[in-house]
Amino acid sequence: MNCSNSVATGPDGLSALNREIVGCNRCQRLVAHCVEVARVKRRAYKDQQYWGKPVPSFGDPAARLLIVGLAPGAHGANRTGRMFTGDKSGDFLYRALYRAGFASQPESISAGDGLVLKDAWITAPAHCAPPDNKPLPEELRHCRPFLYRELELLTNVRVVVTLGRIATDAWLGIQKDRGAIPSMAGYAFGHNVLHNQLTPKLLCSYHPSQQNTSTGRLTQRMLDDVFLVAAELL
Repeated sequence: MNCSNSVATGPDGLSALNREIVGCNRCQRLVAHCVEVARVKRRAYKDQQYWGKPVPSFGDPAARLLIVGLAPGAHGANRTGRMFTGDKSGDFLYRALYRAGFASQPESISAGDGLVLKDAWITAPAHCAPPDNKPLPEELRHCRPFLYRELELLTNVRVVVTLGRIATDAWLGIQKDRGAIPSMAGYAFGHNVLHNQLTPKLLCSYHPSQQNTSTGRLTQRMLDDVFLVAAELL
């Protein structure tokens, strides 16, 4: 795959970048896993056609809010082809986005269900579903240029919400590479922790994974609060 910089800007640039993401095959372990999951399927979705390849980013090209997740779910986004769509993590996220005014509806079942994001864009440091939801460091490095270029193309972003420590570290790493911060030290991760001194502002959240939501570490109200804060910041 050719990972050279896209020459298009704005919405055209984001569309071109998304096509490049979908066509990426740099991480053979992840490519094989996505294909195998799509072949075997989960019994509940045995009659559905799985996406089974890198999942592009999604949202409003004029967004002032950027949401950074972790990676597509094996039977969620890897099935539907849209970030946080078709699994319980997405159920939590889209309810919160709807209540804060960033989504047109409170649920996302499929890529064609009519959901529209308003003033928000969703991406991830890994665009392929990883085994056990754990991308390897080198796989995150392979995907990093995509996130870097999204920041260049999303010129209106004022607030970034990172979902989980991996997303937070990926975002801070890009800021360090860009020279926006001297190091990643001093930027603590925690739920609803705001780093107001950064540009764009960084707001951290626990990831709405089933591990977090089923244990009560993250409740719907806690996630709602994060996006209500993001809306107030904008």
